[in-house]
Amino acid sequence: MNIIEVRNVTKEYSNHIALDDVSISIPKGSIFGLLGPNGAGKTSLIRIINQITGPDKGEILFDGQLLNSSHISRIGYLPEERGLYKKMKVGEQLLYLAQLKGLSQKEAMDKLKTWFVKFDIKTWWDKSVSDLSKGMQQKVQFVSTVLHEPDLIILDEPFSGFDPINANLIRDEILELKQKGSTIIFSTHRMETVEELCDNIALIHKAKKVLDGPKKLIKEQFKTHTYFVEYKGHIDELDPIYGILEEKELEDGYYRANIHLGEGASPNALLLNLVSKVEIRAFGENIPSMSDIFMRSVNEVPEA
Repeated sequence: MNIIEVRNVTKEYSNHIALDDVSISIPKGSIFGLLGPNGAGKTSLIRIINQITGPDKGEILFDGQLLNSSHISRIGYLPEERGLYKKMKVGEQLLYLAQLKGLSQKEAMDKLKTWFVKFDIKTWWDKSVSDLSKGMQQKVQFVSTVLHEPDLIILDEPFSGFDPINANLIRDEILELKQKGSTIIFSTHRMETVEELCDNIALIHKAKKVLDGPKKLIKEQFKTHTYFVEYKGHIDELDPIYGILEEKELEDGYYRANIHLGEGASPNALLLNLVSKVEIRAFGENIPSMSDIFMRSVNEVPEA
């Protein structure tokens, strides 16, 4: 079942089309990567889901119902441009924001105590936000986003500005939130994070959806049927069914080659062919990375 159904949504600002007949389904309980270059339309879609703006055409369903104001309390949103009140103290600000999301003061206090211990920020309660570093402020804003345990969490570049230790902390919290049943929309340019965390993705480019689906199936779709081998020796007399695409010498005296499998060829047969000719150190399939898929998909979209 899907928590969000985006159906044929179009959004236009003045003479600029931000979204052009976009349809996307976001499965419940998944981490969904919303990808695209700057200006592609991702932020416009996020703003519509958050009801900051509305679509010019099309509709959005939230948990099977037309999106409406009652759903706002079930959404947590961490924007790329952080929005804390600089002069307020951390504790009173989080308490205030939690109550805006429908928690009682007691519920908010109980949850905040847990998060302050978990993030090791117990001494921050009476600090002004302006006294915190950028990374510290982002920790506070992350807490404000998830404190009311929303069904849908929208994170726009959540790792921006974090050092590796705190980035891992936030990553672990995202995975825990998913385990507890939340759905996470994850908008980022960091493809290695998409590779690690996302179950499903959608790629928007020039206001149109150009790719979507489960990450595993998309990676299958973009396979090149090529294999790499690191070896010593010579492989220039391989069976013609195998095409050597490139070959280069490595620093330690080994060579690395990429080999394309022709129709009917198998990796096992290729490996047997290689073993009889060279000393093999490593062999495997060239699996396209999310960065490769992103670049190929974006570059294949024709100019308007």
